[in-house]
Amino acid sequence: MIPMLASFAPPYWLSTVIKVLVVGAVVPTTALILGVVFLFKIMSWMQSRLGPQEAGPRGLLQLLADGVKFIQKEDIAPNGADLWVFKAAPLVVLSSTLLLYVALPASAHLVVENLDVGVFYVLAISSLSVIGVLMAGWASANKYSLMGALRAAGQLIAYELPMVLAVMGVVIQAGTLSLNGIVFAQNGGAIFGWTGIGNPYILTQFIGFFIFIAAVQAELTQPPFDMPVAESEIVSGYQVEYTGFRFLIFFLAEFATAFVFAGIAAVMFLGGWAVPWLSANSDWYYVLGPAVLFAKVMLVSFIIFWVRFTYPRLREDQLQSFAWKFLIPLALVNIVATAILKVVF
Repeated sequence: MIPMLASFAPPYWLSTVIKVLVVGAVVPTTALILGVVFLFKIMSWMQSRLGPQEAGPRGLLQLLADGVKFIQKEDIAPNGADLWVFKAAPLVVLSSTLLLYVALPASAHLVVENLDVGVFYVLAISSLSVIGVLMAGWASANKYSLMGALRAAGQLIAYELPMVLAVMGVVIQAGTLSLNGIVFAQNGGAIFGWTGIGNPYILTQFIGFFIFIAAVQAELTQPPFDMPVAESEIVSGYQVEYTGFRFLIFFLAEFATAFVFAGIAAVMFLGGWAVPWLSANSDWYYVLGPAVLFAKVMLVSFIIFWVRFTYPRLREDQLQSFAWKFLIPLALVNIVATAILKVVF
C-alpha cells in the first residue's frame, strides 16, 4: 500500500479536485472532533459533570444533532440590515479558515500546496477573518453587533503582531519560511550533538510557543479573550443577529480554525508530522504523517481549550496591555536572543 501511495501521480485536474474535496471534508470534520472531544467531554470532565448523554453512545452524536437543528432553523435577517454583506460575512470568515488548510502539511507530500513562504502565507491569511467579523457587525444594524465587531477588530489587530513575532524565532532557527522545511530542520536537528529526538523547537522556542498560543487564543476570541462575543456584556456581539446555518458557519469556522492553528503550532514547535527515529523522507509518512500530526494537534488543542475552560474574561484594557506591554516586548527579546545564539552557535 505504501509504494502505491508514493507512486500515485494523478493529472493536475484530478489532483486539484481531490485537494478541494479533502479540504472541504476536513474543515467540518475537525470542527466536529474538537467540539465533541473538548467542548462536550473534556469540559464536562473538568467541571465534574456528565455532559451530553442522549444523542448517540455517550452523547457523541450531540453535535451532529445540533447541526441538523441549526440547518432546520429559519434564516432571519434583521430590519435595516445590509442583506448582501450580512449574508456574506460568515462565508468570508469560513473562507479564511479553508485557505489556512491549504498550507498545513500532513507529510512531505500530503499537502495541498507546499509553499516556500508557508509561514508568511498562514500569517497573512489568518488576518482575513477580521474582515468578515467587521462585515457581520456593521451589516447587522445592531449596536451590540457593531460594538462586538469593533472589539474583535481591535483585539485581532493587537494580537496579530505578537503572533508574527512569536514565529520569527522559529524562522530564524530553521532558516526557512517553508512549513515542511521547518519540520525537516527539527527532524534532522540535534541537541548538543545528540540526535535522539531531533531538535523540536519547543525546547529552544518555549517563549515563542507561549506567545503563539496566547495570540491564537485571542484570534479565536475564546476566554479569557472573548470580549467580542461576551454574552453578559454585549449579547453575543457580532453574532447576535445570526440564526440557523449562518450561525453554524461561524461555529464551524471557530473550531476548524482552532484545529488548524493547533496544527501550525505543532508543525513549528513540535516537529509536525515527523517522528525523531524515522527519516523525514520515508514513504511511511504517507500513512504515519497524518496520524502523528493529529496526535500533536490534539495535544496543543488540549492546552488551548484548557485555558478556555479555566480563566475568566479579561477587561478590554487588560487585554490590550497584555499584548502591547508584555507579549510584544517578550517576543522582541526572544527574537534578539535567538538571533545572537544563531550567530554564535
